[in-house]
Amino acid sequence: MALALLKRARFQLRAASAFAVAGLLAAGTHYVSRSDGPPAVPTLPAIAWTSCEGLGAEFQCAMVPVPLDWSEPNGEQIELSVMRRLASNPEQRIGSMFTDPGGPGQSGVDLIRNSAADIDAWGDGRFDVVGWDPRGVGGSAPVRCFTSDAEQDAFWAGVSIPSNQAESEAYAQKAAELAQRCGAVSGNLLSHISTADTARDLDRLRELVGDDKLTYAGISYGTMIGETYANLFPGTIRAMMLDGVVNPVDYTASAEVRTDNNVSSADQVFEQFVELCQNAAAGACALAGHGETVAERVEGLFERARQAPIPAPNATPPGELSYGDLLVSTFQPLRLPLTWPQFAMDLEAAVNGDASALETAAAAMQSPEGMTASTTSAAISCVDGPAELPVSEWPQAIERFTQSGRLWGPVLGWWLWAPCAANWPASTESRYAGPWDAWTETPILLLSAVYDAGSPYKNAQFAEQALGNAVLLTLDGYGHPSYQVPSACMDAARVNFLVNLVTPPPGSVCQPDETPFP
Repeated sequence: MALALLKRARFQLRAASAFAVAGLLAAGTHYVSRSDGPPAVPTLPAIAWTSCEGLGAEFQCAMVPVPLDWSEPNGEQIELSVMRRLASNPEQRIGSMFTDPGGPGQSGVDLIRNSAADIDAWGDGRFDVVGWDPRGVGGSAPVRCFTSDAEQDAFWAGVSIPSNQAESEAYAQKAAELAQRCGAVSGNLLSHISTADTARDLDRLRELVGDDKLTYAGISYGTMIGETYANLFPGTIRAMMLDGVVNPVDYTASAEVRTDNNVSSADQVFEQFVELCQNAAAGACALAGHGETVAERVEGLFERARQAPIPAPNATPPGELSYGDLLVSTFQPLRLPLTWPQFAMDLEAAVNGDASALETAAAAMQSPEGMTASTTSAAISCVDGPAELPVSEWPQAIERFTQSGRLWGPVLGWWLWAPCAANWPASTESRYAGPWDAWTETPILLLSAVYDAGSPYKNAQFAEQALGNAVLLTLDGYGHPSYQVPSACMDAARVNFLVNLVTPPPGSVCQPDETPFP
């Protein structure tokens, strides 16, 4: 779900973004051999770069054709929207550095437009920084489920995370209708937006910019693109850095296993928020100092919202905060630790009877635009790891996800699992589901905060062991991904790796330069 990007490389990720997973492969998983590179194609023309409207001369844009179906390279073509920012230190230019911000469904073009200078600094200005909208996203043959904006707005009007039986049954029916609409409007495209398809697109882009080997910085779900690429094309990697790591085994296992992991760390991070608030200096956290513990105060708020909506008279638009809305309102703050003082103020206002700020945040994420972004995320992940249960089994599934994560289990269960479970109209033949142990000449650098609400730290630990050659650098702190809180130690490691191909010693830990509650 599209949100503004923060300065100093602390980018905000969409709500449906940044999903990571853990577990075992489902029976009957379809495998694609890692030797299955794109079939031979004729000599390709260079990318026709042009100026980007409203941006300086250092930015260049292009539309790049690629096969809809990589098994038929000369068949139907789609176009990828690509943007690059030329290296700020061109005299020492090494090549291009590709990046993708996650989701799935987030725009790499928007990432370059808003934060190219920050990413440029990761490589000491020595790379052209290149982002692209993965197929199915933004300007690259986007997934569409409605024939007009008015139809889309009408479909999503008033929709929120269910809080009772009747609302849940209605949402399950809406998920089934959504799947039908997406199939009717997007058709065969839905079967060709797997992460493996995107990895093949990335290899084509690498070839077209003239790099013999790939330099790649993947963020959140962008790490899944990287892990897939590394196992399909292990011999064409110069440097790969992955931050906010997805567990590829769980991600491809099933929609249920994927959702279990997606929601599994948010509760722990929320507990850290509560503990830090309780121990903050006087006046630093609005929830503290009221004659009861912060934990008691917050739990009382959640219990009150379970019983009845809380007034939100100054929300945009004015309304009430339901229990489902309260869960949704935690989604961005838990990823962004430097916003925790404001989050505490918003929670305190709700405790005192005015949930306007929380409702405004929840309403934005559940707007038609926000729900369309979550649909795109579901469309990609449903191909990579389809559901095992039908949507009619929602009571069992939502209970399972809630057990995995109280805060986000219902949210991601309805947003991402339900469409997959509603007879999602796509084939899974194009997906890659392992193995994940290909050896790369240069170790893959994995970055993760210990308390990462979007991609559990255990995913990075798993990937370090599963990948053929990888090293994990840990931030002893909070945030999704790790750069949400500044750390000179992490910054230096990024540059040393991307420029010099030097990884930190195994087991290395960096400290943050700031804390959530100063």
